[in-house]
Amino acid sequence: MNCQPLLQNWTPAQAERMNTAIFVAQHRLHQLELFRDEHLVETLDRHPRRDLGINTMGSDPVRHTDWQEGRAGNLTAEQLLAAAKQGRVWLNLRRVMDHHPEYCELVNQLYEELEATCPGLATYNRSANLLISSPEAIVYYHLDCPVNMLWHLRGSKRVWAYPLEAGLVSDETIEGVLCGEKSEELEFRPEWDELAIAHDLQPGEMITWPQHTPHRVVNTGGVNVSLSTEHMTRQAARRNNVFLANRHFRAVLGGEFRSTELQGWRPGLKEFTLRVMRRIPALAPQPPQGFKYPISFEVDLEAPNCVRPVAESREPKFVPM
Repeated sequence: MNCQPLLQNWTPAQAERMNTAIFVAQHRLHQLELFRDEHLVETLDRHPRRDLGINTMGSDPVRHTDWQEGRAGNLTAEQLLAAAKQGRVWLNLRRVMDHHPEYCELVNQLYEELEATCPGLATYNRSANLLISSPEAIVYYHLDCPVNMLWHLRGSKRVWAYPLEAGLVSDETIEGVLCGEKSEELEFRPEWDELAIAHDLQPGEMITWPQHTPHRVVNTGGVNVSLSTEHMTRQAARRNNVFLANRHFRAVLGGEFRSTELQGWRPGLKEFTLRVMRRIPALAPQPPQGFKYPISFEVDLEAPNCVRPVAESREPKFVPM
């Protein structure tokens, strides 16, 4: 474990805002050797290719269908990092806690410090992805189902977060993302930026927002490196279960199940009933389906943007989660 604290200038009063507001705070992860080029190459080299997401995209934030899934081919770790620096490529090293003990130790230390700083916070199902992306890469407007925190390490990026109270995302959309019917990338209109909170994220900053808050990202300078952590809390799990229960109860029982209230006995009963129904084959909801893009390109250092198209279907596929 690192001897020095990873969080900087956090107070309990500040940390309480994490669940209720779009929130920026300071950390010192960017000072660690773990995120220098040499260690990134070593991590890429050791990381299982089955858990390496490779994507490219367009430049228009409205055209989320330009998000494509690719493959590394026979490229080495050094070549993949070079492609991120000179092309239009997004590398997502998924589940780094499972594959790299040093990242597992780091992320657990982060959460231990978070829980010590914010009394009452109890997290579980912790996970982390290491993100390495090109200077002009973008991430389209989308939402995440767990609680998400973006710890920025290298480069610069602008993040737009769209408060839930703006009403841009319907409950039915959240339900669809939770059960895998929809991808996380959602339809977007540029005029919605007037409702967003935008922040130019620099190394040493972390940004987070309330669960299910839609957001998008544009890299603005240099190769970008970030650590994206996700976790659940008892409240976050109840929120997801209430949305899923509403959807399933409407399908099975009919009627209007729309309330997303989380306090009191009714949401607790709703969550309990959903768990019981999951154990009864005749009443159980369909297993969640994972939204998966087909492979449509291969990383190639000689191709424009380091992206060489391959002749495969562009139709999205659904696979069991």
